[in-house]
Amino acid sequence: GQIGYALVPMIARGIMLGADQPVILHMLDIPPAAEALNGVKMELIDAAFPLLKGVVATTDAVEGCTGVNVAVMVGGFP
Repeated sequence: GQIGYALVPMIARGIMLGADQPVILHMLDIPPAAEALNGVKMELIDAAFPLLKGVVATTDAVEGCTGVNVAVMVGGFP
């Protein structure tokens, strides 16, 4: 969604966890949004944020939550 789309670059820049904290973003969405989610993943990778060490984009809750230490959950209507 739009809120998540606005948040992920800020997290990747270090605004949320600090300028010295590397992150691996795990993004989880519903199956109808999978294509858009993969587009966001490609945008993040293309932006080459120095703190961004990886991106997981999935519609599977187990995969999306595996290894996560901090979660920001944003919900809305599809």
